[in-house]
Amino acid sequence: MSTINLESKTIRIRFVEVSDAEFILSLRTDDKYNKYLSKVESDVEQQKAWIESYKRLEKEGKEYYFIIERIDGTPCGTVRVYDIKPDSFCWGSWILNESKTKYAALESAFLVYDFGFSVLGFNQSHFDVMKENKKVVSFHEKMGAVKVGESDDSYQYIIQKHAVEQMKNRLKSKLI
Repeated sequence: MSTINLESKTIRIRFVEVSDAEFILSLRTDDKYNKYLSKVESDVEQQKAWIESYKRLEKEGKEYYFIIERIDGTPCGTVRVYDIKPDSFCWGSWILNESKTKYAALESAFLVYDFGFSVLGFNQSHFDVMKENKKVVSFHEKMGAVKVGESDDSYQYIIQKHAVEQMKNRLKSKLI
């Protein structure tokens, strides 16, 4: 899978490229956006090397890293698909900046699910959300995610393809 371009009403997702390193680093080192993410060094060359290793994982079908951008091409976030299991995929490292569109969160989530369910062929997704990240906890629960466990600092969820499809049908007017 050398290229992919999944598009919705106001945004699209595409595979990350080494040229995205500065944008990614600007998000990952900004305290407005990195509170619930693992810390990174503010080193563009290190970020480029990390992207190059991610591109190898992408070619192997093990992990995928996306840039979320508005239809006009302005980058507004990132999201990853990783921890791919025989029956499920995980997604996270979901960041949207102030350049996002009104429904970018909803649209990007549906695009990630389209990728996992339609492109990769899964029927389920699993993911963790930090307990303190109440907006994202609420978002996923409203989408139909089911809490299946928890640790001291995070909740573990699964969501089925049919639950995502039901929610997508309910919200079609915002997405099309």
